[in-house]
Amino acid sequence: MSPARMAQVESAMRTVLAFNQACNRHDVAAMMQLLTDDCVFEHFSPPPDGTRYTGKASIRQFWHDFFRAAPQAQIEAEEVSGLGLRCVMRWKYRWVDAAGAPAYVRGVDLIQVRNGLICEMLSYVKG
Repeated sequence: MSPARMAQVESAMRTVLAFNQACNRHDVAAMMQLLTDDCVFEHFSPPPDGTRYTGKASIRQFWHDFFRAAPQAQIEAEEVSGLGLRCVMRWKYRWVDAAGAPAYVRGVDLIQVRNGLICEMLSYVKG
């Protein structure tokens, strides 16, 4: 892989990690700064196809609602790998359920980065 290509992969991975860090701070404004205006986000719920959000406004609303419903939510990046402008992030999503018990699921995001910003994030969960 050429040095320029390697730099592109590393830049995309840094963007993905920065988004995840902002997510774990529940910092929606910082998350939105890392998305393109036309970003597409496909959440894994409800099964079987999940929900598709297009554009920053709908994605912003999703995250506000998500953090309101799950104030202890944390997404632990288990592994991030890159190939060109695409990244794969394996993760463990942890929250506290309605009974106060800790819970988690594991999954993967397929992420595309364009001009240093996330333009597509497709989330899948095991289960």
